Amino acid sequence: MGSGIIATSLSGLQAAQLALSTTDHNIANANTAGFTRQRTVQASNPGQQTGAGFVGRGTHVATIERVYSRFLTEQVNRSQSKASDLDTYYAQIKQIDNMLADPTTGLSPALQDFFASVQQLAANPAQLSSRQALLSTAQSLSARYQSLGKQLAEIGDSINGEIKAAVSGINSYADQIGILNQQIGFAEAASGQPANDLLDSRDQLVAELNKLIKAKTTSNSDGSVNVFIGSGQQLVVGTQVSHLATLPSASDPAHLTVGLKTASGTQEIPESLLGGGNLGGLLAFRAQSLDPASNDLGRNAASLALTFNAQSELGQDLYGHSQIAAGSPGFTPKLFAVAAPAVIANTGNPTGSPALTAAFVSPPPFNGNFYTNLGSSDYQLAADAGNGTLTLTRLADHKQWQGADLAAINAQLTTDPQGFVLASDTPLSAGSSYLIQPTRDAARQLAINPLLASDAGLITAAGPIRSSLGAANSGSARISAGQVGPGYAAAVQGTLPITLEYRGGSLRNFPVGAQVSIDGAVPVAISTPTDAIPYTSGASITLVGSVDSKPPVGVSFSITGLPNDGDLFSIGSNPGAIADGRNALSLGQLQTQNTMTGQTASFQAAYAQLVSEVGSRTRQAQVSGDAQQTLLEQAQSSRDAVSAVNLDEEAANLIRYQQAYQASAKAMQISASLFDTILQIAG
Repeated sequence: MGSGIIATSLSGLQAAQLALSTTDHNIANANTAGFTRQRTVQASNPGQQTGAGFVGRGTHVATIERVYSRFLTEQVNRSQSKASDLDTYYAQIKQIDNMLADPTTGLSPALQDFFASVQQLAANPAQLSSRQALLSTAQSLSARYQSLGKQLAEIGDSINGEIKAAVSGINSYADQIGILNQQIGFAEAASGQPANDLLDSRDQLVAELNKLIKAKTTSNSDGSVNVFIGSGQQLVVGTQVSHLATLPSASDPAHLTVGLKTASGTQEIPESLLGGGNLGGLLAFRAQSLDPASNDLGRNAASLALTFNAQSELGQDLYGHSQIAAGSPGFTPKLFAVAAPAVIANTGNPTGSPALTAAFVSPPPFNGNFYTNLGSSDYQLAADAGNGTLTLTRLADHKQWQGADLAAINAQLTTDPQGFVLASDTPLSAGSSYLIQPTRDAARQLAINPLLASDAGLITAAGPIRSSLGAANSGSARISAGQVGPGYAAAVQGTLPITLEYRGGSLRNFPVGAQVSIDGAVPVAISTPTDAIPYTSGASITLVGSVDSKPPVGVSFSITGLPNDGDLFSIGSNPGAIADGRNALSLGQLQTQNTMTGQTASFQAAYAQLVSEVGSRTRQAQVSGDAQQTLLEQAQSSRDAVSAVNLDEEAANLIRYQQAYQASAKAMQISASLFDTILQIAG
């Protein structure tokens, strides 16, 4: 009987000792990241059969298990992945928001200063200081565009670096998880018991991995786990580990993308599949905010350059040079130099695929000025691998244009203008594709024409034509100063001066071969000098240079009042127009005209919209990040309520297990005393 009591007491001592050790282990790791509280699971030893029934033989510790909830742990990982994604996105986009919205270093102050100097030139075209001031502010404006463009490009470069770091971290965690899978398999196979601390270490690695990328896990019968990313790409399967790699994107080598290393090489993973974690936040920020912001800023720069240059070409410089002035070879009116749209051939194109180029469309005229149809999207042109049919896709909304060749595509871009046209010397190869970035680098590469920068007299402040009344006119009619539009030189070349005569309610003596439009109506062809155009006071009269424009443009003027028969009205060149600021006035009007987005926004309004959109995205990222952080804290609290170490609870367990140990020890002492008594009786 004594030995039975001793054995039972000893089993109690051992169970209490293991419970105390487990409690002590919990207390020691209360602040260890990823540690899961452990507990002993006791079971009763089989009883000993006697005539009086089964007599208990004590207890044993069946296992030491983690107080673990897979569901709560996965919930924490999902929340962590989303929180890291949003935090990364917000940290990046906040840089753009601060840069664009800065009232001192943003674009708006430079635009205002530039157009203020244009207005000053219009008021004082003869003063060289006004011209120098325009050049100075133009250089400051181009420098501001360049600075903003370069800062966005530098952010893009830093994104590439952070993508490399994230991929390196993912590979490191994957290797460690694979090693732990092996160690856990060996440990559990040898003991038949869970390797709790190794399991905690692996769970912590999975949690850290979810900070970098969204990862899903499945369990295997041998205790190992499989880790999947993206749309199911295998990162870890048991002890087998796959690695990610960074490589230049096939469509845009300036962008690093992520690929999965396989036996046949590195397979590029579509960015849309790599969500969650720091990596997902970086890729989403680049695609959703950085690239669109770069494109939009470039669109602003290109639109300014194209429209300002187009209006400058219609003027006359301080030396009398213009499109119609004699002795004007090498006429250089363009103030800004802007890079052509970028076209990037896919690195997987068939060998020998021809080069594709893109060019900006000349800004169409409207309301006395110009506008562009440039958007802020990139485009992809792909030739079908089977029949070579071309498909142009606007990547922002996936709108498509299809045609048998580039001529067909360009024809569609005439009726649905995007601000550029495409060209190639030879037909595109079947299966080839090209990325078209119309405005990505326009801001960074905007510059001032070096010829104008060295000679302010080349600025075209004056109008190239002027009007006059016949010296013998007896009526009260007056002729406007006149203005010109695209193609005006062709409309009047070789015919200036043009002297119209009023007679019998009509105007005569228009140049033979000219086309004349009244108030934008269908032009009338002039076949003889006696062809009469009915006179209407105040009507706009245009000698048409371009019938493609609506309304037609060329040389336009109006005659108002009541003329008498024989009154003459002349349009001629404008030599010696030092004090003429009419073209500078038209240049200044570009500031307030809707020169962008198909006549819907001015330069400053478009930039303000960009700032607003970036600000809205920044605020949205901040609010979403704060909300997700709250969800993460709630998920962590739910997990901790089950699995974390509670020091008060462990202190109570220490007392409980201490008392159990002392009670078992007392029972053992009593059993030893009884055994001694028996021995004494037997002796």
